[in-house]
Amino acid sequence: MTDNNLANTLISKVECKQGAVRAVRFNADGNYCLTCGSNKSVRLWNPYTGALIKEYCGHGYEVLDADASFDSANLCSGGMDKCVIYWDVAQGKVLRKLRGHAAQVNCVCFSEEATVIFSGSVDTTVRAWDARSHSQQPIQVLEESKDNVTSLLTTDHEVITGCLDGRVRRYDLRMGQLNTDCVGNPVTCVNLTRDGQCILASSLDGRLRLLDKDTGEMLNDYSGHVNSKYNLDACISSSDTHIFSGSEDGFIYVWNLIDGKIVTKLHHDTTRAQGVVHSLSHHPTKPCLLTACENKIFLWKSQSATEETNG
Repeated sequence: MTDNNLANTLISKVECKQGAVRAVRFNADGNYCLTCGSNKSVRLWNPYTGALIKEYCGHGYEVLDADASFDSANLCSGGMDKCVIYWDVAQGKVLRKLRGHAAQVNCVCFSEEATVIFSGSVDTTVRAWDARSHSQQPIQVLEESKDNVTSLLTTDHEVITGCLDGRVRRYDLRMGQLNTDCVGNPVTCVNLTRDGQCILASSLDGRLRLLDKDTGEMLNDYSGHVNSKYNLDACISSSDTHIFSGSEDGFIYVWNLIDGKIVTKLHHDTTRAQGVVHSLSHHPTKPCLLTACENKIFLWKSQSATEETNG
């Protein structure tokens, strides 16, 4: 994906009949996507055609995050009802409803083999749930955060969290070690480069910082977008060449990862003067980006990808 191919790349737009979209996520192979809505549901879409495939209802309040297992056989979701739900994708039914958090669940994700579900909450904890067991008790509770846990991700042996206490925490589950990097401002999103060497941390001071995962050294920072009130997603392209972030002014901002310069801004037509683009997800292998603003999801592709599709 070259810089010139990043402009004017909106491919499709879908209006979701589920109220405001709180999160949008590609599945593991990028063929489908999930949306979480203010109408208490999770929906499975084909983002390329705009076709709604299935709706999952079971939460009592707004759903804030969802994740699909590596084989897309199961989903997990969390929301304002303090619950984590484990779903069967094909049957659309609740397999388990996990209660244990004392406040809303902001973020959820599966372990690499989908045997464990991790959830982060306003109650300052991260809880690990055994997806294979019928137990209602978490197998582990990480209690080191001092404020709202806003974001988390997993590798084969690590859990990385972002927190409003201004810290990025990396738990090495094999070694039983915790490494903490202080960003100095509330962290709203953490992401990992595809090579696994760097952590991207977004914070409420309107900056994104690229940190060396092992040393915590800041390698680069990115600014220009508006982020002072909301928890906004940020991500990295599948080729580790560009940084993407939502913004409170109706744009997605795109930076070159190496030089930190803004390459382009992707505009979202919104019903308000300044709609917040709060959620996004990059395709795992292709130059495609999913974004959410108000009650719509948008699919963006590079011009080169579009030409290949039409060729």
